[in-house]
Amino acid sequence: MDNTLDNPEYYINREFSAIAFNQRVLMLANDERVPLLERMRFLSICSSNLDEFFEIRVAGLKEKVAMSSGKLTIDGLRADEAYSEISHRAHELIDQLYNIFNKQLLPALRKENIYFLETHEWTDDIHLWAKHYFKHEILPIISPIALDLAHPLPQLINKSLNFIISLSGKDAFDRNIDYAVVHAPRSIPRMIHLPSELCGGAHYFVYLSSIIQTHINSLFPGMEISGCYAFRLTRNSDLFLREEEIDDLAQAVQREIFSRHYGHVVRLEIENKCPEKIIDFLLQKYHLRHEDTYYCDGPVNLQRYTRAINTISDRPDLNYSTLIAQYPKFPKSERNLFNVLDEQDILLHHPYQSFDVVIDFVRQAAADPNVLAINQTLYRTHSGSVMVDALVNAAHSGKEVTAVIELRARFDEESNLKLANKLHAAGVLVLYGVVGYKTHAKMTLVVRRTHGKLKRYVHLSTGNYHEQTAKRYTDFGLLTCEPTIASDAQIIFQQLTGLGRVVKLKALSHSPFTLQKTLLQYIEQCATAAAEGAETEIMLKVNGLTDKVIIQALYRASQAGVKINLLVRGVCCLKPGLPGVSDNIRVLSFIGRFLEHHRIYYFRIKNEEHYFCSSADLMERNLYHRIEIMFPILDEQCKKRIKQEIIKNYLKDNSNTWEMHSDGTYKPNTQGSNCAQEKLIKLYGDEEI
Repeated sequence: MDNTLDNPEYYINREFSAIAFNQRVLMLANDERVPLLERMRFLSICSSNLDEFFEIRVAGLKEKVAMSSGKLTIDGLRADEAYSEISHRAHELIDQLYNIFNKQLLPALRKENIYFLETHEWTDDIHLWAKHYFKHEILPIISPIALDLAHPLPQLINKSLNFIISLSGKDAFDRNIDYAVVHAPRSIPRMIHLPSELCGGAHYFVYLSSIIQTHINSLFPGMEISGCYAFRLTRNSDLFLREEEIDDLAQAVQREIFSRHYGHVVRLEIENKCPEKIIDFLLQKYHLRHEDTYYCDGPVNLQRYTRAINTISDRPDLNYSTLIAQYPKFPKSERNLFNVLDEQDILLHHPYQSFDVVIDFVRQAAADPNVLAINQTLYRTHSGSVMVDALVNAAHSGKEVTAVIELRARFDEESNLKLANKLHAAGVLVLYGVVGYKTHAKMTLVVRRTHGKLKRYVHLSTGNYHEQTAKRYTDFGLLTCEPTIASDAQIIFQQLTGLGRVVKLKALSHSPFTLQKTLLQYIEQCATAAAEGAETEIMLKVNGLTDKVIIQALYRASQAGVKINLLVRGVCCLKPGLPGVSDNIRVLSFIGRFLEHHRIYYFRIKNEEHYFCSSADLMERNLYHRIEIMFPILDEQCKKRIKQEIIKNYLKDNSNTWEMHSDGTYKPNTQGSNCAQEKLIKLYGDEEI
């Protein structure tokens, strides 16, 4: 690592960058060019992102503060200094989130006859409906808890909706009770779409919290209630596994999933009208400080609006128009993918091109009597996955089927455990990867007998085998039978299943072994050529850039004169435009209708161009602690497509792009009409890009 580039002022704090990313997401909720219900979804996404930010990143930082860790952040801050600034920025962002919600989105929804009603707006008929709903749907499953020596403050589940009630008087046992807690049943929607006969042609929603608060007296007969306030706790949700001490990973993950619900509390969200006395009571009980309190000018969980607005089916004008993903046109209208792959590579660009091609690849492999074996990695997948059903069918038909399932995919651990059990019951060889490393690579290997010989076919991707996210995330997938790529894929699978020594690969790079090294070699080749006066260029498109080794290599390349464009959707610790350090680096963040998810690495050295796609971001976790792959694009037509659809297209965007300044702030370039994603929608609708 270059000591001359160790100056903390050359770097951006990862957590500060994460907050800035969510700020950009929130701006789409405030963008009147975006359809109204989609703006609500962006608001919910921002809220959901912040939940995970607190559950993982803030929770980890609070642990460092508690341990008085002397380790400094990349920008030179102590843990307590970083936490204080993060708290300040997070409070500002959440205040802005509620401001946009109350002053922009709710009024706009009302203009479209969509109402999220406050209690004072209920009609007599709605009051009657709410009373009936409370009596028959809520009361039978709700349990009020009076707080006294026999009933201490309960262990409330992470991110659940709860109410703190202040009350006075004596209960049936002649006890004086000051406070009680009511936990809202998780089975009931937080926003309830009222029956059409109550709405007069409009869409009316009432809050579960309003129904409970309106009828709270019935839970405490004879007591005087002076206040009832909704609150929510966010807990540390990172799984804690000492894998070297574990005998059974699946059982250990199962135990940790349960424990996650009750991790240390890191944040208190509460109605902004709640008295300080009650807040102090909760802070003391949960060992929090005042800066851990977030006052909500509205519902304490805004991400729940996504489920509510998804019930509005008669207003397509308030959503993005439906994208019909295109199935590629193959020569001679060939539908047998193995025949197509014998002649050409297939590069798929999702969501513009259909994920059905990938499903068909696995389905056809499962049904083909010439296929002997199917190997696949699974990180996140759809609960009703057709592809998983194809693996089951393949196993039932006697094929050798191996699934490497990552049990530690964050917040998908439970569904992956169920998936593992399902595949195991079907006769699939189920493995959990390598202890200490998450298997994040996306690979499928099919071994097929062709003309009397065994031949390998592979699918490699930047995105997951997930039919639903493939409709919303941008990713590249490569189908090929190129011998060196296919052979390397088989070697990686053998490493995952047999845990042998590292074998040198010919085409693929994989972490934690060679992926970072390969990238550094190309960056250094560009720097050397630029120093000699050659024309060079680097374009990296990733979700996150935090690895200091890569950042310093890019700084050195910039100093040598390499032109560098970085398309970093989310967290970025590199600062562009620093005199003498990163003058030749430009950092852009594209945030739009689809979640930008593909990782693309492009290097131009003189007249030679090198194209790679990868499952890995340029972050420490991906490069050092995960099994990842980077695969070359060798087919000339596929290279041209990436250059046209990504490199040229995204660098021209002036509709959904933000450019980073040298101080880490972002300037929006969002008022133009040149939208990269819209161009791709048109391209795959047979219009010119």
